[in-house]
This record gives sequence, C-alpha cells and structure tokens, in this order.
Amino acid sequence: MTDFTFKRLGMIMEPQAGNPHEVEGVLNPAAARAPDGTLYLFPRLVAKDNYSRIGIARVLFDGDGNPSGVERRGIALEPEADYEFSETGGGCEDPRVIWFEPFRHYVMTYTALSRHGPRIAIATSEDLLTWRRVGLASFKPWHGISFDGVDDKDASMFPTLVPNPSGQPAIGLVHRPLFPGTRPEEKVRTARTGFVDPDRECIWISYCHVCVENGKHEAGSFGTHHKLAQPTMDWDRLKIGGGPPPIMCRHGWLLVFHGVHEMPQSTQARPALCYSAGAIVLSTEHPNRIIHHSSGPLLVPEGALELHGTVNGVVFPTGIDRRDDLGTPDRFDVYYGMADDRIGVARLDVPAELTPVSRDPKHAADPL
Repeated sequence: MTDFTFKRLGMIMEPQAGNPHEVEGVLNPAAARAPDGTLYLFPRLVAKDNYSRIGIARVLFDGDGNPSGVERRGIALEPEADYEFSETGGGCEDPRVIWFEPFRHYVMTYTALSRHGPRIAIATSEDLLTWRRVGLASFKPWHGISFDGVDDKDASMFPTLVPNPSGQPAIGLVHRPLFPGTRPEEKVRTARTGFVDPDRECIWISYCHVCVENGKHEAGSFGTHHKLAQPTMDWDRLKIGGGPPPIMCRHGWLLVFHGVHEMPQSTQARPALCYSAGAIVLSTEHPNRIIHHSSGPLLVPEGALELHGTVNGVVFPTGIDRRDDLGTPDRFDVYYGMADDRIGVARLDVPAELTPVSRDPKHAADPL
C-alpha cells in the first residue's frame, strides 16, 4: 500500500507587467470546468495595499494535456458588498468553486475581508463568467462554542448533498475557524507550539439542511458541527487548514489540505513559517470520518519560486481538476499559490490501495 504522490508541472501564472490589479501577486486560485469542458481558474489578484479581486483565466494545455499557461478573461468579483470592505481597504480572496449538482449551478466560497475580519462569503453562477453574491455564511453554536463573529477561512463545499451524522442529506461545508490564539503567528509568539486545543485548532465540517419551497431550494445556517482534522505532526503543528474542495476519488472524498510549521530561522520576534500540503480521504457514507491520512507532507516548498516571494516558503493548494478529459480519473491536477506571488500546478496520482487511517483519535472525527 502506498500514498498519494505529487509531481510538479510548473508555474502557469504570474503577475502581468503593467497590470495594476496584480502588482502584489496572483495566487490561490479556484478551478472549475465550464459546461463545454473549458477549465477556468479564479485567481486572487492582489493590487496595491493588499486589495484583492477574484479574476477569471482560461487554462491552456500543451500537446500532452498538461497545463501550460493561462488566458486572462476579466474579473469575477471585486469588493462591492459592505462585508467585502475593511477599515483600510478590503478584498475578495482565496476562492473555491464547485458545480453543485443538486442546485444545478456553480457555487463559489471565498474569503471576504470585512471590517470585522475575514468571513466566509458565497456567490453562484450558471456559466462561471457571471457571478451573483448570496451573502455571508451563518453558523449555529456548538457546545458553547460560537462560530458566528469568528474569523473564518479556507471554506469549500462538497459538490453534492452528503449524509449528515443522522444520515440525512445536507450541504457539507469544510472550513477552518481562526479562533483567537490559533493563528500560526500567534502560536509562535506565545510559545504554544507544543499545545493543540482540540476544539479550536481544527478543520471543521458543518452541515446545512435544505428544504424545498415553491419548487425552489432554500438553505439556512450551518450547524451539526464536527471536528474533522487537527494538527498531528511536526509539519502541521502550527495550523491545519483546508485546500481545494472535496472531490471524489476511487477511495472516497479526497481532501488536500495545508499545514504550517516553523522554519529553522524562525524567532518569536520574526516568525518564518513553512506552508506545505498533505491529503486525507473521507468516507463516502460518513464524510466526517477520515479513512486515510497522508503519513507526511506531500508537497513541500522547494525552488526559488516557492521559497522566495511575497511570503517565503509557501505552497498553498486551492484548486483541483480530475482529469476525466484524458481518460485518467486517478490523476488530479492541483493548482496552488507559490510564495503568495504566483500560481503553480502539480499532478497528484491516486494509488490503487491506501494505508488505512491510524486509530489514533487525533486522526478521527469527533464522535458526537
């Protein structure tokens, strides 16, 4: 039995000279196929003073079917709603996009940089080119823990309804609340690198009930929260967070995630952090249960483009594309931010068999 493997395919997008929307970087794209099979990326475009928009770019392929570049197609979202503006600017950041089969439209979850901090916002589209805002995601409390009013990032939805813990079909949302004291920079400065709060340092899965009124689907707040994964190893001990949306592979729901640890030169005064990527597989029948956890990081920053940039030492996966178009459903192309400055792509291959997850409770979802 083996693990997933990554092979870098190269850098496919970098800031365009003379483009004011991109002077501080292009990074962290969503990826989705249009109805005609065209693959689009939705990169975060960073202008002066960290003012972010979400762009649209068509992916170009070489003769072997590998991504080789992009063609810019405009802007999907730029700060417009009140919740997308902060005291010093604002932004629409780090999108994830799925085709949500039950509603027959695309759904984008993205980070809205509001006056209160980063929040999860939602938009929808019929064709990937025109987007309509839905608003901010709302959450019910869990065992005395409030999710509303808490900074939240790295959110993505399952592409179909999934069973909640009671077995009822629901919208599943993977997200990473940033409770006070759990940011990597905070943990470094407070010397809490050896301590993990099992309630507040997790990737969570939350569920939303769907009802049908007058022939239309209506969704409410996310609740029935379950702790999905928490830091367990040296490479993710400072933070664990979601990557691209969950996508079905031969073993179950594949979820690529990111982990953060300190680099050797890090100090409390000047933290130097390393962002790497790993993978877990969730049960098809019980998506709050992990059935495989990569034994270590699968993609670690290396080379000048990943080690040096706006933020050094970062690979940050946010987009994924299963290569059914090539007749290779065990191949996934993963699009990721490189040093918070440009975009790379790596090929992820799924093995025929996977090592079952350890029974260590750190690898298990919350049993409630």
